[in-house]
Amino acid sequence: MTESVLVTGSSRGIGRAIALRLAQAGHDIVLHCRSGVAEAQGVQAEIEALGRKARILQFDVADRETCKTILEADVESHGAYYGVVLNAGLTRDGAFPALSDDDWDVVLRTNLDGFYNVLHPVMMPMIRRRAAGRIVCITSVSGLIGNRGQVNYSASKAGVIGAAKALAIELGKRKITVNCVAPGLIDTAMLDENVPVEELMKMIPAQRMGTPEEVASAVNFLMSAEASYITRQVLAVNGGLC
Repeated sequence: MTESVLVTGSSRGIGRAIALRLAQAGHDIVLHCRSGVAEAQGVQAEIEALGRKARILQFDVADRETCKTILEADVESHGAYYGVVLNAGLTRDGAFPALSDDDWDVVLRTNLDGFYNVLHPVMMPMIRRRAAGRIVCITSVSGLIGNRGQVNYSASKAGVIGAAKALAIELGKRKITVNCVAPGLIDTAMLDENVPVEELMKMIPAQRMGTPEEVASAVNFLMSAEASYITRQVLAVNGGLC
């Protein structure tokens, strides 16, 4: 039986790369987007060209009631997920004194509350499968060591790491693993044009940016049967930055 995996924020960038890599590994993919439906449809076509099934869910991970309604309906129609990759997220960078209430609230609601909003509706169905399952949270090097101009983002990603580690304890006996992948400087459209890439690369032993595909390979490993004894961990994909 083919196992399905939900990948949030999978219409482009790291999420797209993750969805394609998991499809190549034999999973059917539940794609998700907030607004980029056309982009998600393009990813869906790529997945179907690989011989796998894909469908698209559209909602804002910060909207708790909509998450609950759409995810519960999808599970009711198609069955519980084998795995969930929490990738959707956003940044509102700026020096801490200059942050607005909205800058703080939107980032925390999306990145941290999104953990609860997406996982809570699908958790009991995953448990009732009485089979192995996988949860992978895409966090960030900012959640490990903090980053100038990203107090809000760093707080949200550190919070996700803490939540994931706690959930891993609860789900360990259920054969459902919970891990994080923490990317560093990755070459995606999410990379702000004001980021001093050349200066940052001096701090990275690998002396280059990472690729979405390298992050996707880490996720694919944690989603696999080979990673069944790995849980409550943070796998850093950052070229040695920390």
